[in-house]
Amino acid sequence: MQQERTAVTRLMTSGVLTVTAETAVEDAAKLFLSEDVGSVVVVDEDDKPIGMFTNTDLAAFVAEGGSGGETAVSEYMTERVVAIGSQDSVRDAAAKMIIHGIHHLPVTDDHGSVVGMLSTMDLTSHFSYSGGSDMI
Repeated sequence: MQQERTAVTRLMTSGVLTVTAETAVEDAAKLFLSEDVGSVVVVDEDDKPIGMFTNTDLAAFVAEGGSGGETAVSEYMTERVVAIGSQDSVRDAAAKMIIHGIHHLPVTDDHGSVVGMLSTMDLTSHFSYSGGSDMI
Protein backbone atom coordinates (compact mmCIF):
# COMPACT_ATOMS: atom_id res chain seq x y z
CA MET A 1 0.00 0.00 0.00
CA GLN A 2 1.47 3.33 -1.07
CA GLN A 3 1.26 6.28 1.33
CA GLU A 4 0.13 9.73 0.24
CA ARG A 5 3.02 12.16 -0.28
CA THR A 6 2.45 15.56 1.31
CA ALA A 7 4.10 18.48 -0.46
CA VAL A 8 5.90 21.15 1.54
CA THR A 9 3.58 23.79 0.07
CA ARG A 10 0.70 22.38 2.15
CA LEU A 11 2.49 23.04 5.45
CA MET A 12 4.66 26.08 4.81
CA THR A 13 3.94 29.55 6.07
CA SER A 14 3.40 31.92 3.15
CA GLY A 15 4.41 35.54 3.21
CA VAL A 16 7.82 34.80 4.69
CA LEU A 17 9.70 37.78 6.04
CA THR A 18 12.72 38.78 4.01
CA VAL A 19 15.39 41.43 4.35
CA THR A 20 18.32 42.50 2.20
CA ALA A 21 21.95 42.02 3.15
CA GLU A 22 22.16 45.76 3.87
CA THR A 23 19.33 45.73 6.43
CA ALA A 24 20.51 46.90 9.83
CA VAL A 25 20.67 44.26 12.58
CA GLU A 26 18.55 46.57 14.74
CA ASP A 27 15.80 46.63 12.09
CA ALA A 28 15.86 42.84 11.79
CA ALA A 29 15.56 42.55 15.59
CA LYS A 30 12.53 44.85 15.52
CA LEU A 31 10.97 42.57 12.89
CA PHE A 32 11.55 39.57 15.17
CA LEU A 33 9.61 41.31 17.90
CA SER A 34 6.82 42.88 15.86
CA GLU A 35 6.15 39.74 13.80
CA ASP A 36 6.88 37.20 16.58
CA VAL A 37 9.46 35.29 14.50
CA GLY A 38 12.95 33.99 15.15
CA SER A 39 14.40 34.25 11.67
CA VAL A 40 14.26 36.09 8.39
CA VAL A 41 15.54 35.12 4.97
CA VAL A 42 18.16 37.41 3.48
CA VAL A 43 17.48 37.76 -0.24
CA ASP A 44 19.11 39.36 -3.25
CA GLU A 45 17.35 41.69 -5.70
CA ASP A 46 15.75 38.68 -7.44
CA ASP A 47 14.27 37.32 -4.18
CA LYS A 48 16.79 34.48 -4.18
CA PRO A 49 17.95 33.43 -0.69
CA ILE A 50 21.56 34.37 0.07
CA GLY A 51 21.45 33.92 3.84
CA MET A 52 19.44 33.47 7.01
CA PHE A 53 19.48 35.83 9.95
CA THR A 54 18.23 34.11 13.10
CA ASN A 55 17.84 34.87 16.78
CA THR A 56 21.09 32.92 17.27
CA ASP A 57 22.87 35.32 14.90
CA LEU A 58 21.34 38.22 16.83
CA ALA A 59 22.63 36.74 20.10
CA ALA A 60 26.13 36.54 18.58
CA PHE A 61 25.90 40.20 17.59
CA VAL A 62 24.91 41.23 21.12
CA ALA A 63 27.49 38.95 22.76
CA GLU A 64 30.23 40.58 20.69
CA GLY A 65 29.17 43.99 21.95
CA GLY A 66 27.18 45.06 18.91
CA SER A 67 24.79 47.96 19.25
CA GLY A 68 23.22 50.69 17.21
CA GLY A 69 21.76 50.60 13.73
CA GLU A 70 24.91 50.67 11.61
CA THR A 71 25.75 46.97 11.39
CA ALA A 72 24.27 45.11 8.41
CA VAL A 73 22.76 41.63 8.82
CA SER A 74 25.25 40.41 6.20
CA GLU A 75 27.98 40.64 8.86
CA TYR A 76 26.22 38.08 11.10
CA MET A 77 23.89 36.10 8.84
CA THR A 78 24.36 32.43 8.11
CA GLU A 79 25.46 32.32 4.49
CA ARG A 80 24.93 28.61 3.94
CA VAL A 81 21.26 28.55 2.96
CA VAL A 82 19.57 25.18 2.95
CA ALA A 83 16.24 25.48 1.13
CA ILE A 84 13.58 23.13 -0.15
CA GLY A 85 11.31 23.26 -3.19
CA SER A 86 7.62 23.88 -2.65
CA GLN A 87 6.69 20.58 -4.30
CA ASP A 88 9.23 18.47 -2.39
CA SER A 89 7.88 16.10 0.25
CA VAL A 90 7.67 16.86 3.96
CA ARG A 91 9.74 13.72 4.48
CA ASP A 92 12.56 15.27 2.44
CA ALA A 93 12.18 18.50 4.41
CA ALA A 94 12.47 16.66 7.74
CA ALA A 95 15.56 14.83 6.51
CA LYS A 96 17.23 18.12 5.45
CA MET A 97 16.54 19.66 8.84
CA ILE A 98 18.02 16.69 10.67
CA ILE A 99 21.08 16.38 8.42
CA HIS A 100 21.90 20.11 8.60
CA GLY A 101 20.83 20.69 12.21
CA ILE A 102 18.45 23.51 11.34
CA HIS A 103 14.96 24.53 12.45
CA HIS A 104 13.77 26.62 9.51
CA LEU A 105 13.80 25.88 5.78
CA PRO A 106 13.10 28.59 3.24
CA VAL A 107 10.74 27.23 0.59
CA THR A 108 11.49 28.17 -3.00
CA ASP A 109 9.53 28.04 -6.24
CA ASP A 110 10.73 26.59 -9.54
CA HIS A 111 12.77 29.77 -10.17
CA GLY A 112 14.54 29.70 -6.80
CA SER A 113 12.59 32.62 -5.32
CA VAL A 114 11.49 32.41 -1.69
CA VAL A 115 7.75 31.70 -1.36
CA GLY A 116 7.47 30.45 2.21
CA MET A 117 9.06 29.05 5.34
CA LEU A 118 8.81 25.59 6.89
CA SER A 119 9.70 25.12 10.55
CA THR A 120 10.23 22.14 12.80
CA MET A 121 7.02 23.21 14.55
CA ASP A 122 5.12 22.89 11.25
CA LEU A 123 6.51 19.38 10.79
CA THR A 124 5.88 18.34 14.39
CA SER A 125 2.27 19.45 14.14
CA HIS A 126 1.76 17.67 10.82
CA PHE A 127 3.34 14.38 11.92
CA SER A 128 1.42 14.45 15.20
CA TYR A 129 -1.90 14.68 13.38
CA SER A 130 -1.00 12.38 10.47
CA GLY A 131 0.39 9.68 12.71
CA GLY A 132 3.72 9.90 10.88
CA SER A 133 2.35 8.25 7.74
CA ASP A 134 4.54 10.50 5.56
CA MET A 135 7.65 9.03 7.16
CA ILE A 136 7.07 5.48 5.93
